Amino acid sequence: MSMDFGRPPRAAENEELVEKRLKEVSAGDGLQETLTVEWRTKPLVVQVIDLPVDRLYFNPSTHRIRAQRSFDLERDRLLTENPWTPESQDYLRYLLQALPSNPAKRDGDFDELKASLKEYRQNEPGLVTREGILVNGNTRVAALRELGVPSVRVGVLPESCTWSDINAVELSLQLRHDTRRPYSYINRLLTIEEQAAAGRPLADIAKDFRIRTETAEQDRWVLSTLNDLVARSKTGAAQLKLLDFEDQQEKLRELHRAFMKAARQNPGQADLLKENRLALIVLEFSKTDVRLADVDFRSRYLQRHLPEQLKQAPAQPAAARVIPGLNRSLPADDPHVAAAKAFTNTLLQAKAVERAPEAVSQQESDEAAELWRQAREAVEEALVPAGKDARVRKRKQAAPDRLNDAVQDIEQCVTDMTLARASRNLDEETLDEAILALRASLVKLAREASRIEEPGDGVVWLLGAVQRKEEE
Repeated sequence: MSMDFGRPPRAAENEELVEKRLKEVSAGDGLQETLTVEWRTKPLVVQVIDLPVDRLYFNPSTHRIRAQRSFDLERDRLLTENPWTPESQDYLRYLLQALPSNPAKRDGDFDELKASLKEYRQNEPGLVTREGILVNGNTRVAALRELGVPSVRVGVLPESCTWSDINAVELSLQLRHDTRRPYSYINRLLTIEEQAAAGRPLADIAKDFRIRTETAEQDRWVLSTLNDLVARSKTGAAQLKLLDFEDQQEKLRELHRAFMKAARQNPGQADLLKENRLALIVLEFSKTDVRLADVDFRSRYLQRHLPEQLKQAPAQPAAARVIPGLNRSLPADDPHVAAAKAFTNTLLQAKAVERAPEAVSQQESDEAAELWRQAREAVEEALVPAGKDARVRKRKQAAPDRLNDAVQDIEQCVTDMTLARASRNLDEETLDEAILALRASLVKLAREASRIEEPGDGVVWLLGAVQRKEEE
């Protein structure tokens, strides 16, 4: 359900001005500019007019800065209570030009947009309601105001426009291929979840975002995981925000794939894998390092490098969780999973303290920084043997993996031969040459396999087949 922010203070004045400009455009003899938008599932052509930039309101419900609003909780609260005050509108303007992953910094993409507008002016019109609320073009208007440009070209939505319409139209416009400044990763996750919570089928949402349904499901899993991490990070007045994970997109997607693969085999081990990798993601290690945090990473490599304060884990497994009203209980976490969660929680809370110096004492901040340093050093030391073992495993598995790939190719070759023979298109000479090349490769393979001290059934068969051929 879309939040209703009501009407801005100058709504009546803007409606009068918009109506006047629309009549002027309709009465003119020149070519009228129009804009096509998706309006209640159907295309709608709206007229484009010029409006003063200082009469327009930034959209408090825009998905573009949904996650970034939590950057300043007090200003976010005031924005929710009354989005039309100068202070709230100034906060929206600030967030529109801020870096999505760190709103304390200015976004280079915003400066590029500003430079483009200065040189080439406005290529495409924005979109407003008759009250003067920007539905599309919020960032452009913020840039035009900085440039001192007095007016902006905008299409005008029908009088019956509601806040649900505003959100739907903004989403449809922002998801077009030609959008210049797409939603940040977290804002996209929030938008997908908002659409799903409103009851839309996930397949339809995925179609709007031009992604597969499986990817939309993955995005919802990632957002659920991030919300859990944010809740677990709370310590005193300090707590992480969703935007603190803005730059972790690829790592989180890989985590989802690894978790789902492990869950199909052993759900308990999947939870342990998830916590081990989340710890490295929180510590901001690279994607290749995160991949090394397998199920046994903590017990086999990390535990001996951890300082005592980070080795602490729940002495007893957590009690089984009872489902209210059903008289049923869920099994408690495995002790290894509980220990991994405790380690991740410690890192999350240390990171929250580090990122909120104004909410904690200097001593707490220093202690969190020291704990963070120790944890990172311990993980760096653990990654060295883990990386070596991974390379060894990769070398060990390289030959079998290549043979499995060859088997799949041969299976496909059988299918291709059947189809080619049925249509009388089989090139028998080329096929014969390829089979002779295969025989030569199998002879080389048998020669290497003969050095195995205790051959299995497969190697025995290969040696026997090659030997019989040589005897013939």
